[in-house]
Amino acid sequence: MPNQPTISSSEVGTLWLTYQEKTFILRLLEYLIPKADDHKSEKIMTDLYKDLDKNVERIKHIFEKAGSALPVGFTSQDVNVEAPRLFENGLDIMFLRMIKEVSMGLYTLNMGKAYREDIINLYKDLTAITQGCYNKCTQYLLEKGMLTRPPFVPMPKTNEFINDMKYLSGLNLLSNARHINTIELSSLFHGMESNNLGMTLMFAFTQVAEAKEVKQYFHKGMEISKKILKQFGEILLEDDITPTISSVGNVSSSKISPFSDKFMLYCNSLLCNLSLGGNAFGFAFSLRNDLQLKALLAAKDVADYANDGNKLMVKNGWLEKPPATNLER
Repeated sequence: MPNQPTISSSEVGTLWLTYQEKTFILRLLEYLIPKADDHKSEKIMTDLYKDLDKNVERIKHIFEKAGSALPVGFTSQDVNVEAPRLFENGLDIMFLRMIKEVSMGLYTLNMGKAYREDIINLYKDLTAITQGCYNKCTQYLLEKGMLTRPPFVPMPKTNEFINDMKYLSGLNLLSNARHINTIELSSLFHGMESNNLGMTLMFAFTQVAEAKEVKQYFHKGMEISKKILKQFGEILLEDDITPTISSVGNVSSSKISPFSDKFMLYCNSLLCNLSLGGNAFGFAFSLRNDLQLKALLAAKDVADYANDGNKLMVKNGWLEKPPATNLER
């Protein structure tokens, strides 16, 4: 094989991010696999572990061959595999499904910043692994009756074009906003689904976090998710759509933390990024200006909250610094 070109700055950054996320998922799976609900969920997680472990080695090889220091990422120090079960009744697979959604978005962005063939192939392989796992998680949860499908609507029989500017407005106090369309409904439903699960995970993290300020931070996250659920649910109710979302499983009564506070704060940052990305991409296609405004306000709350989490990690020496562009500075 001919020598590969030098790794570009963007490739260093994306590989670094990928290493952080992959080592996080490996540590998570090391805790979850022995406590799986059944053989099928155990196999989903075990297969993913084997696939990701091989690809983490590929990333290590790329870094080492380039003469780069390996990121720290997450190690056995960040997980207590002997801790009692924290997630029950499908919450583990629901959690994994959400993390795989984060991964899919990450690989799409990373692929667009990759130029070396081996790195492009890495992201292609990781994308295939992640899409396969996401589908397995979704089908498992549907079969178990743990995942609620979005509302069904009548199929369109004709094609129409918008001929009234009122279609774009939801802020006119002198008239009622039009009914939401299916694109807007999908964004609202997804936002409610992810915040419902996020709220449950924040409850679990609040229960087991060691530092008081970390507990308080996760509790604040619960309140933000509640606020978003209320706002989005009210929009659906205005259109006589019952905001039914999935039962996300249960959090046990255990107070023994399976994860370090650093680990849980990093997980929280991933969930914040999913929320911000979902809002930005989903509501960018909304044609009602009031929905765009509400999504922007929700995004501001999440962005401010995520920034507070970064400050908390820096304060405790838990936030690993990404590779710099100028080592002399």
